[in-house]
Amino acid sequence: MTNHSRQARNSEQGMAIILALFMMLAMTVLGTSLMFVSKTETLSSHNYRLMSQARYGAESGIHTAANYLLSGAYSAAAPGMAASGDPMANYVTTVSPVTYNGAPVVLSWDATASNYPITAVKTAFAAAAQGTLDVKDAPVTYKAHATLKSMRQISDAFTGSLITLQTWDVTAEGSITGARNATVEVSSLIERQTTPVYAYAAFATDNGCAALSFAGGATTNSYDSQAALSSGLPVVGNYGGNVGSNGNLTEVGNTTVVQGSLSTPRQGVGACTANNVTAQTTSGGATVSGGLNQLSQNVTYPTPPAPNPLPPTTATDFKKTTGCPSGYGSVCANSTNGATITPASASSIVTMGNVAVNAGAVLQLNAGIYVMNSLTMNGNSTIKINSGPVVIKVAGVGQSTPITITGQGLVNSTFRPSDLQFIYGGTGEVKLAGGDTTAGLFYAPNATANITGGADLYGAIVVKQLTEAGGAAIHYDRRLQNDALTAGNYMLSAFTWKSY
Repeated sequence: MTNHSRQARNSEQGMAIILALFMMLAMTVLGTSLMFVSKTETLSSHNYRLMSQARYGAESGIHTAANYLLSGAYSAAAPGMAASGDPMANYVTTVSPVTYNGAPVVLSWDATASNYPITAVKTAFAAAAQGTLDVKDAPVTYKAHATLKSMRQISDAFTGSLITLQTWDVTAEGSITGARNATVEVSSLIERQTTPVYAYAAFATDNGCAALSFAGGATTNSYDSQAALSSGLPVVGNYGGNVGSNGNLTEVGNTTVVQGSLSTPRQGVGACTANNVTAQTTSGGATVSGGLNQLSQNVTYPTPPAPNPLPPTTATDFKKTTGCPSGYGSVCANSTNGATITPASASSIVTMGNVAVNAGAVLQLNAGIYVMNSLTMNGNSTIKINSGPVVIKVAGVGQSTPITITGQGLVNSTFRPSDLQFIYGGTGEVKLAGGDTTAGLFYAPNATANITGGADLYGAIVVKQLTEAGGAAIHYDRRLQNDALTAGNYMLSAFTWKSY
């Protein structure tokens, strides 16, 4: 071996250890990086858990505050309610937020920070709007406050009493304190809007087959009760006569048509059976011009309370020649072909028994509340509405057909259906027949109803089951979308959150 080779080999001595050191350095860097990434993931996971727990705490604050605002305890003290001691005059409702004493109306977990005129409400809200959740890492504390964004009152179409509608902006903070702290803020709107009682020309609450049954040229359409009359009758349009049901619509005949839509939670068009309730069953060319709207769930109509006290079940006959029956005093006066009843005011109650308006008799009613056990109109009798609203509450004790209207029975010349309202909570039958032209509202969510013989109803009807036949027609008053209102369900909306 030459000296040159030995020298070259000697110059390479130590390279292995250098390479080994570089490899160890690389492995050290890689291991350190993996440890750093692992620690970062662990911290990130821990932070996410803490933020989630804090958010759950904040959501708990939202719900506990909402539970109080939706509770009967708060409703009893709501502004403007009877015996609440909190009149609407306390507030400025034309601005948002609503103000009291020149400042926004606020309820807070800290009662001293609340701006509300009733101390008991401030105290109750403060107790409800704060608390703790027990989680693994540490207790989560939450606290909430609410700002009143809007407020107004409506007259409930069911009871006639005032209902206060409010929109609250509720904000809650959830916090967890420990090795690492986390705080999350959640906000949501709690609101309650109005809903029309009579959103449809006809609604059947039954969820079975033929809940609505139309035949023989039965129709629905719509009109505007505030528009001018033509030849003494409203001008109808072949649209807007929407119907609804929790069950099935059955239509028969090529002149039978719903000039509007059908709304129901049911699906499908075809034969209806107890085990397969379809939305619509048609034959003979019957149609629904506006198609089907599927509802997300059944529509619930509350049963109106029975009159208290109940009316008597004795006969009360109005005849053409005898005028007022005995026992009515100054509210009843004899008039042409019958009698005229004039309550002291629109909120005054006139209690009657089983009322019969006999052939040829004319019974004239002025604004008031009429509590009857039943109402039967015999052929060629007339009930004339002189002023409204006339609200007829029917008890129906011992009566299979507590409401029978025949012939040219009801005269409501304004064609404002709210001027004549029938309210019945029982399960009997409601009959409208014989060419009658009636403008009114019928609310009997547990009853069956028959509209036959060319009878026309201008207004709307809510019953359990409805049969419309023989050329009968329901003309829906489009103004009812903004009249005869009640309070809808409370809703949580506009849900947002942020961390800090």
